[in-house]
Formats: sequence, structure tokens, C-alpha cells
Amino acid sequence: MFTIAHSELTQILRDRSTLVTSFFMPLAAAAFFIYYRDVLERFTSLGYLAAVLVLTIAAFSLYTTVVTTLAARRQNLFLKRLRSTAASDPAILTGLVLPVTVISMTQVGLILVAFAVVSGAPANIPLLALAIVATFVMMLALGLATAGLTSSSERAQITTLPVSLGTIAVATWVGITGTESLTVVKRALPGGSATELVIQAWNGGALTSDSLMLLLPTLVWVVVAVALAARLFRWEPRR
Repeated sequence: MFTIAHSELTQILRDRSTLVTSFFMPLAAAAFFIYYRDVLERFTSLGYLAAVLVLTIAAFSLYTTVVTTLAARRQNLFLKRLRSTAASDPAILTGLVLPVTVISMTQVGLILVAFAVVSGAPANIPLLALAIVATFVMMLALGLATAGLTSSSERAQITTLPVSLGTIAVATWVGITGTESLTVVKRALPGGSATELVIQAWNGGALTSDSLMLLLPTLVWVVVAVALAARLFRWEPRR
């Protein structure tokens, strides 16, 4: 698994287009939100800005890169060659997504530290960490599912748009309007409950049974995405 992960990390670092679109562009977007935090805070809260930062990295650095990577490795028959080795299917997939997962987690950690330095520390760090982990697991699972529908790395630019842009839109909707109205709908959509949990953690929410219940919709999406991935994922090139 770690041999596969090392090989995948090398390929990511050599792929300039992936580095720019999946890593540098989300960092630029994060820098924008941090720089204009005072202006944006007039319309919402620091917790919302933290949630947007988390969802931006999860949607683009993690989700989009996972889909693009798996589609590209399938297209050039690398997945097929890996299956002929002694590595198990879970070890192969874990090795392929491990580098981008670690990079994305590092990104979000550094970005939130920078955000905390300029705007103030979050009120509940353990709850924030729990929200981030749940969000990243959800986006990783959705990435595996979407990769099953993506025939090539070029096609990934299209197939990833509904989820990546959709989660950012949901985060914006929840962050600006709150969950007092249409509560069930907002929490059920991908990223909705995760956004609310990040906002609570940053703005002053405590780790209670109610806050833990916000993890449930995210975990449901994990189960749904894993089930879809198991059904849709292919090791052979898709036509």
C-alpha cells in the first residue's frame, strides 16, 4: 500500500495541471476568503467562512483530485496492472488516494491555523476536528463513487462539477440563511450538516448530543457513496 502511495505521490508532484487546478487554486480561493474576512463577516459569521474553507479544500483538493486520479489510472491501465500484483483491492485504492488525502488534510490544517491567527481561535477545536474528518470521509467516498462514472481524466472535469460546486452552494446557503427554515432539507444535502457543525464549532457550540446528531446526515452520505462505489467502480477502462 505504501509503495503504491509513494508512486502516486511522485506522479501527483510531476503533474503540473493537477497541482494547479486541485491544490493551488483552492489555496488561492482560501486566501481570498481570509483576506476579505472583515468584509464578508458583515453578511455572515467567521464560522461560515471557516466552513467554506473546509468545503473548498474537501471539494476540490480532495474530491476532484481523487476522481481525476482514479479515472486517469484506469484509462492508462495502471489499475489493471496493480490488480495483477499481490496487493488487495482495498490496499490498491487506499494507496492511490492516501497521498491526496494527506495533502488535503495538511492544506486545511494550515489554512485554518492561518485563519485563526488573523481572526481568533475556534471555540471548540475537538468538535471542529470531528466535523472536518467527517466531511473529508464523505467527500472521499463520493470521489470513489464518481470515479466509477468517469471514463477519463478529461471527463472528470465535467463529472465532478455537480458535487464540488453543489457542496459549496449548500455551504453558502446554510451559512447565510441558517437552518431555522427548511431544516431537514438543508441538513440532508451533502455538506449541509457539515457546514452547520463547523459553524457551531467555530462560533461557540459545545460537544453535545444535538451537535453529534449533525454527523448523522454526513455519515449517511458516506454509506450511500460507498454502496454506489461498490456497484459502479470499474478496474477496466470505461467506454
